[in-house]
Amino acid sequence: MGILSFIKEAGEKLFGAATPAAQAAAPAAAPDVAALNQKAGEAIATYIRSQGLNADNLDVKYDGASHTVTVSGQAPDQATKEKILVAAGNVQHVDKVDDQLTVPNSEPESQYYTVVSGDNLWKIAEKYYGSGAKNDLIFEANKPMLKSPDKIYPGQVLRIPPAA
Repeated sequence: MGILSFIKEAGEKLFGAATPAAQAAAPAAAPDVAALNQKAGEAIATYIRSQGLNADNLDVKYDGASHTVTVSGQAPDQATKEKILVAAGNVQHVDKVDDQLTVPNSEPESQYYTVVSGDNLWKIAEKYYGSGAKNDLIFEANKPMLKSPDKIYPGQVLRIPPAA
């Protein structure tokens, strides 16, 4: 459990043109910030489930003022937990994910890596495993969010599982 950092300008576009924080700052009719945050949390939860990621009692809350998502529930295993956290964080306007998920059995945790311009999975595998040929480990660890090993983007956070 803890806080994971993300780049809020990168990721899936789930909130439309205006974020809950931006709408809260607008001088027009005062929107219901709590309702906007709830709607954003529901959109993130729907996105997580659309990736085939499930946890018992999954609860996703979004705070537009701090750009923080809090995720709670019980994931079936460490890999699913980490994928849920990465899916929640790789959304535009999310800066941090507060990990309140639990798992029934303790397993080794993955590391996380933020993609920079010029990166590819081969380079990242060389950095973490000493061999670019192990790039499939990273690709598989980030499915279903990654559809292709060539489709990574700057600012995206990837799971880097422990070497087997």
